[in-house]
Amino acid sequence: MPEKMTAVYLTGHGGFEMLDYRNDVPVPELRADEVLIRVGAAGINNTDINTRIAWYSKSVTTDTNAGGSEGFDSADNEDASWSGQPLEFPRIQGADVCGEIVAVGTDVDRDRIAERVLVRTIQTTKVEGDGFACRTFGSECDGGFAQYAKTYAVDALRVDCDLTDIELASFPCAYTTAEGMLKRAGIGAETVLITGASGGVGSAAVQLCKRRGATVLAIASASKAEDVMALGADRVIDRNVDIAKVLNRESVDVVVDLVAGPQWPGLLEVLKRGGRYVTAGAIAGPIVELDVRTLYLKDLSFFGCTYQDESILPALISYIEKVEIKPVVAKSYALSDIVLAQQDFLSKKHTGKLVLVPPHG
Repeated sequence: MPEKMTAVYLTGHGGFEMLDYRNDVPVPELRADEVLIRVGAAGINNTDINTRIAWYSKSVTTDTNAGGSEGFDSADNEDASWSGQPLEFPRIQGADVCGEIVAVGTDVDRDRIAERVLVRTIQTTKVEGDGFACRTFGSECDGGFAQYAKTYAVDALRVDCDLTDIELASFPCAYTTAEGMLKRAGIGAETVLITGASGGVGSAAVQLCKRRGATVLAIASASKAEDVMALGADRVIDRNVDIAKVLNRESVDVVVDLVAGPQWPGLLEVLKRGGRYVTAGAIAGPIVELDVRTLYLKDLSFFGCTYQDESILPALISYIEKVEIKPVVAKSYALSDIVLAQQDFLSKKHTGKLVLVPPHG
């Protein structure tokens, strides 16, 4: 194994200048229960940008794009991570990894070498705390924007299929997030409204809801309506309209929300009595106006989703291997083009995922 590798260091919170592409980063050293993965490809997610710009800080109240290029001067770095704790820099980001195991720790079966694997994004192994305690790969520990990445052996799951590394790298973060939301909210063959349906998690939610037999109403820009329909949506609604004026009141069983922002109150208006609202994102802005009377008079249930139990990724891999869902990759980039890739990500002109490919050899 080489001693050094190519990787992108996040050197602090801020703009694109905080992304440092280097060729002299030490290859991770393994503990007894870890595996080393040669990264084939790594997907880009909102969380990569949100972490870089410190959007998770409670001091930030605007949409994610507002600071996507320069970051937020007002952000408090003390609470700017998923965990609410300061990040350690430099950090290698990258929550989505597909790759091949090339080395194992002393407590790991050597037969695992050469396995092609996906890495669990939300990890609970050896995380202190009870209940919903977890860490995020590429945030609280180094991730996949590199030639090599390490993780606990139990968090690297074998996948056997004909998809490319680039296609497989589009799945872990977005699809496990969506699957976790659907499982938490108990979604079945009912009417589901999905916001941000052309994005990574949104497009995953469309496919995963259809797999459960749901009728899917998807909110996306008009320019992406055809793409979202091709994923299985039964109807696409323009994101710029007032949803409460387009859909009948109390016509939706579940709202899967990744957007929040100013139009959020309308989502509760279209929910049926006893309906469920589930969220794992707020790209249009985290601060919303809630009329608490709507919440209790309609007997609504709210679910916030970050934590994922250990069944989520194995279930996802089974869907992949049985070809029950398909990858949606808009474009791939060399790892050295990470700034361009994030600029394209922020432009929101694509449907699905953008993926980075590290140099090989």
